Amino acid sequence: MRLTALFAGAFIAMTSVVIAAEIGEDGLHKEPWFSTTFKDVGEDIQAAKDAGKRLAIIFEQRGCAYCRKMHEEVFSDPTIADFISENYMVVQYNLFGDEEVIDVDGEELSEKTAARRWRVVYTPTILFMPEEVPEDTDAGAAAVSVMPGAFGKGTTLHMFQWVKERGYEGEEHFQKYHARKLEEMQADGKTGE
Repeated sequence: MRLTALFAGAFIAMTSVVIAAEIGEDGLHKEPWFSTTFKDVGEDIQAAKDAGKRLAIIFEQRGCAYCRKMHEEVFSDPTIADFISENYMVVQYNLFGDEEVIDVDGEELSEKTAARRWRVVYTPTILFMPEEVPEDTDAGAAAVSVMPGAFGKGTTLHMFQWVKERGYEGEEHFQKYHARKLEEMQADGKTGE
């Protein structure tokens, strides 16, 4: 009886293992589809456009439990990871980092100063940038949408889809879009978050 309980316990432990996301030297979680750039936002918008993608800037910080949750529970889903990597160039910023950033108006800042300037106060926060480099503004004001926080798989995927479809230009608010997508998923017998 004890041997059966031991095997059962081992099986439960093995099936409940969460996929651990890679951690970089800076203490931030890394995805293989993250882009390493010089953090010149205007250049990154143009590079993303040249690749047929959109630029998304994601702010994270060392030790962020919500960032870990996003990487381990959301970005680990192949459907979500594939959609993002096929349609977005994602550049990671450290909320308290000192790497140089060049804002779309040409101002040189550190990552932490850019976060304050762009009103990013929470991690993770994803800024979805416009398709064209804006003039006379900063990246925070130019963002077409902002996703503050870690959400479930369905919400995250739908936000990336809504921005790709330029939902921010239309009449359908993201919350209505998300509700409609959830209804469509349920009608197809799928579950969503």
